[in-house]
Amino acid sequence: MKLVTCVGLLLVLPAIALINKKDDLPINQIQVIGSHNSYKQAIDPALFNVIKSQDPVAANRLDYEHIPMPAQLDLGLRNLEIDVYADEKGGKYAHPRGFEQVKGQPAFDKNGEMNKPGFKVFHVPDLDFRSSALTFVVALQQLKKWSEAHPDHTPVFITLEVKDDSIKRKGFTQPEVFTSKTFDELDAVIIENLGKEHIINPDRVRGQYNTLEEAVLAKNWPKLSQAKGKFLFVLDAKDRKRATYIQGHPSLKGRVLFANAEPGTPEAALMIRNNPKDEQIPELVKKGYIIRTRADADTKQARNNDWRDFEAACKAGAQIITTDYYQKSTHFKSDYAISFTDGKYFRANPLFKN
Repeated sequence: MKLVTCVGLLLVLPAIALINKKDDLPINQIQVIGSHNSYKQAIDPALFNVIKSQDPVAANRLDYEHIPMPAQLDLGLRNLEIDVYADEKGGKYAHPRGFEQVKGQPAFDKNGEMNKPGFKVFHVPDLDFRSSALTFVVALQQLKKWSEAHPDHTPVFITLEVKDDSIKRKGFTQPEVFTSKTFDELDAVIIENLGKEHIINPDRVRGQYNTLEEAVLAKNWPKLSQAKGKFLFVLDAKDRKRATYIQGHPSLKGRVLFANAEPGTPEAALMIRNNPKDEQIPELVKKGYIIRTRADADTKQARNNDWRDFEAACKAGAQIITTDYYQKSTHFKSDYAISFTDGKYFRANPLFKN
């Protein structure tokens, strides 16, 4: 198995060694690898074959899965991505259309969790619905349990995608729209089930500065020693959803999530740039922003054994690099898997080595 190591860049340092060094690094000067759609389990083969017969390209994009999120953290991954759907009354997603298309599939919700009110975690309604944490509460409880069993762990970034876009295909479940009230509930669920003591929020980074961006440009991120045992959440959204989350919370005051806000805005701090070859990434990183990018998408790089996007992400200095392949695929033959040197997923950021 080939593990690309970003040849010529800074060698890996163990996480605990970084924390113990005199030059205790601020968390914007590290680089981590994490997973994309971290909760995702494989589509049942019979249903997958139906999807593939109807749309082979779409099927290929869905043809991956992940080990449970705590097991990913055990490996050393330090970013997880969780997709969240609102379900105010419960039961909205309890009976996926895929079970009507293909009879005899194994149950996906043996404990009836999908019938309870509250946020749900899965990829695509009716088709790609199997998850290692069907509810957001369960996902957060998994994180808290793991964190408290490893209290000195380096910070974990959580990319949170709130999904409410309408489904164009007739007969498919239409998601609930996220409103200010929904976002308030999302923040409250995180605090209730993970605990404030486990969260680095925008208020913590802003400190005494006038705006969050001002604090970030002043390099006011906490150091690794201050971020042990903690999580940072970033909202993967733009336009309406991002504006709704920020509304009434200038500089994200009182909010739990960072907001993927654009440079030059008071809320700018932690941003998503999915194209690792984006020429702005090194400049943004050096200014103090934390950037999340992707090493691969839609299984394409893995199918083609193509490490170029990962190498570009390493070189650009993006602090968070996500992948579906921290381990080799079990769905098709490929040598593609990524890590830093010696199979690690955490290191000092090479963009700051000087």
